[in-house]
Amino acid sequence: MTTHFPYIRAILLVLLSTLSIHMSAQDSDIRSGKLWLDDQGQHINAHGGGILQHNGTYYWYGEHKSDHTSNALVGVTCYSSTDLIHWHNCGVALSMSDRPGSDIERGCIIERPKVIYNHRTGKFCMWFHLELKDQGYGAARYGVAVSDRPEGPFEFLSSQRANPGQWPTEFDSRALAIADTLHIARYQQWWTPDWYRAVECGLFVKRDLEGGQMSRDMTLYVDDDGKAYHIYSSEDNLTLHIALLTDDYLHHSDRYTRVAPAGHNEAPAIFKRQGTYWMITSGCTGWAPNAARMFSAPCIWGPWTQHPNPCIGPRADKTFGGQSTFILPLGNDRWIFMADIWRPRHPSDARYIWLPIDFEDDKPVIRWCDEWHP
Repeated sequence: MTTHFPYIRAILLVLLSTLSIHMSAQDSDIRSGKLWLDDQGQHINAHGGGILQHNGTYYWYGEHKSDHTSNALVGVTCYSSTDLIHWHNCGVALSMSDRPGSDIERGCIIERPKVIYNHRTGKFCMWFHLELKDQGYGAARYGVAVSDRPEGPFEFLSSQRANPGQWPTEFDSRALAIADTLHIARYQQWWTPDWYRAVECGLFVKRDLEGGQMSRDMTLYVDDDGKAYHIYSSEDNLTLHIALLTDDYLHHSDRYTRVAPAGHNEAPAIFKRQGTYWMITSGCTGWAPNAARMFSAPCIWGPWTQHPNPCIGPRADKTFGGQSTFILPLGNDRWIFMADIWRPRHPSDARYIWLPIDFEDDKPVIRWCDEWHP
């Protein structure tokens, strides 16, 4: 009887080699939209997040989402990595409180946490969008926490609305005079041409002046000179604000500007290249994806110019099914665009989009890649 064992063994070796190469590629590549497992074999649970690089290690902070709710039942999670591929679960960086009435009482809403390091104070400073428990999205606050270590634990400091009693920096005497003529009672019907013009001129800024401006979807940015900025969706998500932080990165400095008034932008992500600031945002369509928007400015205070959607590839008109959250600088003229694929019916299974940012004609381009290595 003729034996085929040598041939079978050869075929098995080829198959195992192919499988090994495939697994190795998967193990060293970023695959947007796929399950991304941590060192415990669990899907990374850090949504709406951002990344801090500190002393050669990347720290990924994000919202811990449960299986059936997006409310904060656990807190802000932290993962660490040295290669952006393999992530260690560092646990909960900011835990929710069980004290009734706490601003961060378990069951509140915490979104888009970002952490920056203050070289002057040696503190790690976390900011996030906060909605108080059982109040829906009516509070529209930012929250601040601080830690001596990047992985935490972070101590919650305070929450409030932004820049109470302060007008934007660009509001000169003429703009203030126009704003003074605006009365919210005259604009009960939204989305009309007159209403849009009133919003552009500061209708909602005036409405919220005393108690502070709304602060929802947000990011943080530290410039080359060490100054830090809080960038957030305000005025009922109609206008982006950019606010300068104090030197300790724990408060607003009372100086802020407006970007794209009445433009309806959220999910800001920002970076700078060769002296030009670039910001990618999304429209406001709830959990559903929409086309990314892009703005640029020669100075962080503006003026900001809008550009076409930078995404190219399948479902580019829907930001590949995701929504921007952060842009990670890698150095050497390289950046990573980070976005979330939301799954509101199963929040913990939300996926991540990480793609390289290229430049064509000195403008950012984000192309879809099934697999790529950073």
